[in-house]
Amino acid sequence: MLKRMIGPLIFGVGGLAILLSLGFWQLARLDWKLGVIANIEARIHAAPVPVPAAPEAGSDRYLPVTATGEYNGEVVHVLSSQREQGTGSHVIAVLEMPDGRRILVDRGFMSDATRRDAVLTARGVEVTGNLLWPLDSDSYTPAPDLNRNLWFSRDIEPIAEYLGTEEVMIIARTDTPPVPGLVPVPINTADIKNDHLGYALTWFSLAFVWAVMTAILLWRIRRNTA
Repeated sequence: MLKRMIGPLIFGVGGLAILLSLGFWQLARLDWKLGVIANIEARIHAAPVPVPAAPEAGSDRYLPVTATGEYNGEVVHVLSSQREQGTGSHVIAVLEMPDGRRILVDRGFMSDATRRDAVLTARGVEVTGNLLWPLDSDSYTPAPDLNRNLWFSRDIEPIAEYLGTEEVMIIARTDTPPVPGLVPVPINTADIKNDHLGYALTWFSLAFVWAVMTAILLWRIRRNTA
């Protein structure tokens, strides 16, 4: 009887160890991700600084910045939607700064109905927000519809090339003077994916099922050889 049980026992214990290790690994990943989110949250809400002369995506992502200048009406619209406002677009505008620099500002969301009558030029602009290099596109993202000035991602490189700006984008938190119907959508950590707890519970659940199945198998072997 013992010889017949050794193989299933080793297989069961080995499988259980693997499943438990995967669960504990996901818990470790959860702690790591919570730390990353906490650091990003602290960085987002730090005191803003002037836009660096040559910001880098690696070191300056989420950097709080403030800038002044004017909006000259050069914009692109990136297809988007909001739960309570329906379909619309993110308004990506050119901000001309006093020193002659031209950078991009995601001024926020505007519904299709508001877009028709919106005045998007302004002088004496003051914008505060965070630098971001969005990664919104993949191989399935359509090319922009330039006839309608409608884009399908906020990827900086093609937008900056199209509008003739630096590859720098501020996601506005405050944007004055305000435009009726144009609502800033500031960066937050709510959209950062953090599924590690769910994965851990899945692995631990599988480990429990595996242990029960192993116990049943061993019980049946023992009963049949008694």
